[in-house]
Amino acid sequence: MVLGGVAQAAPDSSPIGSANVTVADPTVPRPPGQPCVVQLYTDDTFNDFSTRPYSYTPPTGCGTRWSKVVLEADFSVTAGVQFDRTASIWLGGVNLYFGTTQEPGSSLAPNWHVERDLTDYSALFRNAGQGQAVLYNLVDSTYTGVIHGSARLLFYPASIVAPAARTPDAIYPLGSDPVGNTVTLNNSSSQMAATLSLPTNVEHAYLDVFTQSQSNDEFWYTCVPDQYAAEVQECGGGNFREAEVSIDGTPAGVAPVYPWIYTGGIDLFIWKPTPGVQTLNFMPYRVDLTPFAGLLSNGSPHTVAVNVQGANSYFSATAALLVYQDPHKKQVTGAVVSNTLANQPPTPTIGSTVTQDSSGNVTGAITTDLSRHFVIQGYADTSHGRVITTVDQTVAFADTQTFNITATDYHQISDQLTTVQGVSRSQTGRFVRDEFKASFNYPLHVDYNQTAESNGDYSILTAISQGYDQHNGLSLGGFPLYSADVHNQVTGSDTLVLDSGFHIVSHSGQQATQNFAFSDSLGGCYSGSVSSANNVVTAYSTGQSCPGGNNRVFWFTHPDGSPYQGSGLLPW
Repeated sequence: MVLGGVAQAAPDSSPIGSANVTVADPTVPRPPGQPCVVQLYTDDTFNDFSTRPYSYTPPTGCGTRWSKVVLEADFSVTAGVQFDRTASIWLGGVNLYFGTTQEPGSSLAPNWHVERDLTDYSALFRNAGQGQAVLYNLVDSTYTGVIHGSARLLFYPASIVAPAARTPDAIYPLGSDPVGNTVTLNNSSSQMAATLSLPTNVEHAYLDVFTQSQSNDEFWYTCVPDQYAAEVQECGGGNFREAEVSIDGTPAGVAPVYPWIYTGGIDLFIWKPTPGVQTLNFMPYRVDLTPFAGLLSNGSPHTVAVNVQGANSYFSATAALLVYQDPHKKQVTGAVVSNTLANQPPTPTIGSTVTQDSSGNVTGAITTDLSRHFVIQGYADTSHGRVITTVDQTVAFADTQTFNITATDYHQISDQLTTVQGVSRSQTGRFVRDEFKASFNYPLHVDYNQTAESNGDYSILTAISQGYDQHNGLSLGGFPLYSADVHNQVTGSDTLVLDSGFHIVSHSGQQATQNFAFSDSLGGCYSGSVSSANNVVTAYSTGQSCPGGNNRVFWFTHPDGSPYQGSGLLPW
């Protein structure tokens, strides 16, 4: 089989000196050939709290099985004043895109482009349906920024060099809106759930999960347990957040919550022109539910649910269940034989060294920690025999909030790390058929130092570093077949000056850098870097860390960090 590579070229013109949105992220690599294009909507105006509906019709002339399906969306906002807004695109209740928007300036009207690999959602696109774009936006005499957007789907026909992808046979959204919207999760007990009548021949099942912090939970990563909130002058509710997946009320998996920071977050100037990690284009976390395949195939309705442990008004969530069916057997039978997650509630350990002296000065640290190792195993009797699937994961959360508070200075340092180490194994008889390893690291460091000045103003120096690290590896029969690594890091700092009414007077010293790197065992390589100072791009490079100074990735890989599909990682 011929493996076609895609060389990714640098932009036609250098962004150095520009104040427009500039990121180091790769675009979605494409197979050779001309795609069929389906426009979802064109130059819609988002200036109120209404959805923007559209009708979808499958493409013609490209068949019904494609090598790749890509969403492209373009956004812009007029110069003026506007908050960061949440944007999403839907079809038949299934999320196609989820992210937030860039904030404008008084003389800055930014525009940006996002892409999402939707190949795994091909089953959704074979039938006509109704969709909508959701981007609620307040426009009045104060908030003047009007947002515009367009979106389209690109379908790449299967060919000899780019065969049709092995994709799920059915997609089931979680949520109450048949066209599509997020579900609000106000507390740990709030659930996003769907009771589904599934096929009786499920072989594999995966759940793509998005959990976005909103409202009181926007800065959840800086909060502390309620008993310390007043003393350290911080939000309560704690800072442990984790999405819990259940099937028929039984714990079935865990999805870590990424600490996305929006373009108005903490210090809005840090994120101009480069936003934080995935800020404009969230990536879902994929949970392997294959040990439950035999149970899900038994012909009874099953309820799949997601809640966010620690949610404190609130999280906005969506999820989609991806199901592979046995093409040669109408009835798959099986059961879950062990599930150690069911006996491990997500209860973190809290510690504190915070003290207050006689002058009222507060110093010390508050720690929040939780680590769980669990194994879920189930079997399914399929057309090719009994397949035993084991999901073995360790999920961990470690957070330290350090405080130094005096009458004139408030200094808080937040250090957080969420990690996942996991492996999914499928076994037929005594032989391991395939093994898929996936690990994730979500490091976050926020240093916030607010000083009361003698003139009544407040000076706030903020330094932030956030990262997204992902490793995937596939082995067949004990032999390594493929591995890939993604590293995305954004660092930035700025000093704000606020008056006594906490209105912005000025800012200074803005600087930020994003570094993005991808590499895989096939020799694929992508690197990108962008730096800014005083809110304009000062340095930009692409491909510098790759052989020959050029990015080169294979069309079927995922350099952007979008999820792989276990045994369906490669297209054959």
